[in-house]
Amino acid sequence: MNDFDRDAWESGLIADMRAHDGNLTTGPMAGRPTLLMTATGARSGEPRRVILNYTRDAGDYVIVGSKGGAPRDPVWVGNLRAHPEVTVEAGGRVFRAVATIVSDPAEHDRLWDAHATAMPVFAEYPAKTGGRIIPVIRLTEVAES
Repeated sequence: MNDFDRDAWESGLIADMRAHDGNLTTGPMAGRPTLLMTATGARSGEPRRVILNYTRDAGDYVIVGSKGGAPRDPVWVGNLRAHPEVTVEAGGRVFRAVATIVSDPAEHDRLWDAHATAMPVFAEYPAKTGGRIIPVIRLTEVAES
């Protein structure tokens, strides 16, 4: 029987992020830029949170749907396709953003390369996917009106 409590683990990571201005200090993601994104479930319509590493490009946050190199996209990528409006918590700030899945191959590759250079663990994931192209997503902050 598996005693892993995902909610407790995520809550612990989120508490660590919030206590350290958005920086994780423990666990496998410690030391990497990390954000909390809340999206709307594609089927459920319920809020779904995910903790992700990010890089920055032209003021946007860049995330990737790597799922550790799994052969399928993470569920949250489908949520973004259905509902691109998200809430992001990063660097001690909370803001609304629009998620855009990068479709231009050259732009995808440029952003992927920058992401994998900043966090080398990501470089090994494409070889594990069985040919899946790992989605690269821009999170563009929405100005409050």
